[in-house]
Amino acid sequence: METIIVEHLTHAFGERRALEDLSFTVGEGEVFALLGPNGAGKTTTVRLLNGLYRATAGSVRVLGLEPATQGEQVRAQTGVLTESPALYERLTARQNLRFFGEMAGMPAGELRRRMEELLEFFDLAERADERVATFSKGMKQRLALARALLNRPKILFLDEPTAGLDPEASRQVRELIASLRRENGQTVFLCTHILTEAERLCDRVLILHQGRALAVGSLAELQQRFNPGVWVEVQLLEPRAIAPGDLTPALQVQAQDALLRVQVSRLEDIPTLIHRLAGLGTPILRVEPLRPSLEEIYFKLQDQAEGGQP
Repeated sequence: METIIVEHLTHAFGERRALEDLSFTVGEGEVFALLGPNGAGKTTTVRLLNGLYRATAGSVRVLGLEPATQGEQVRAQTGVLTESPALYERLTARQNLRFFGEMAGMPAGELRRRMEELLEFFDLAERADERVATFSKGMKQRLALARALLNRPKILFLDEPTAGLDPEASRQVRELIASLRRENGQTVFLCTHILTEAERLCDRVLILHQGRALAVGSLAELQQRFNPGVWVEVQLLEPRAIAPGDLTPALQVQAQDALLRVQVSRLEDIPTLIHRLAGLGTPILRVEPLRPSLEEIYFKLQDQAEGGQP
């Protein structure tokens, strides 16, 4: 089931187009990332999906609703964590959650149970009655995540959830996001410019450049689409001269001393490649398929969009 359907979405602020002909879907239980530099249109997209903006053109459906006209119904079923989450620092963690739950109209009994559940889940129970002003950045971010999850949202929107956090706090937030998906089947819509974060957490990504989609798909799909063929790194026991015809079905062979980089069409060609190498009489120490990282694909596409070399 698709929880988000976006078709030919365009949004302009005056003469400036923040989004241009954007189309994508997000499935139930999926972790989906919107990737792009600052100003690419990530936050604008989140606001459109939550009915805070009305699109200039195109259509948006979230949980079967139209955010532009049914924004309140959409927001009642979503949770949003912004880059700078609003928390009342003079209040305790428990008081913050109670305040926002009451603002959302949650029944008192349900709110009380949900607060305790989230404080425990986010490892904040022991400090629940301390003022937020005494919390570290990582603790504040965990509390903000708890706030976003108070109403048991069907979709959780996270806009730069690890911005400004130290490495340890960032790791904790990533682990919490992964556990939400693993334990609760939570649908997560993540906006980030931290590519390693997206590669670890997400099922699919959409890469944005100045409001336009450059690519959308899983990492495996993007690897195949933008780096056709499979590169294999082979470590030989000793250097060996390799003629181009020696390693059929290799497409390309690059040699540096005893290290070979060989391109084949498919992963299924690797056993044949190993058989050919073994037939040359040189012992093989290691064979490792190489695929480009999300970071490599991202910057390749951004450079192409900027008019650089592919």
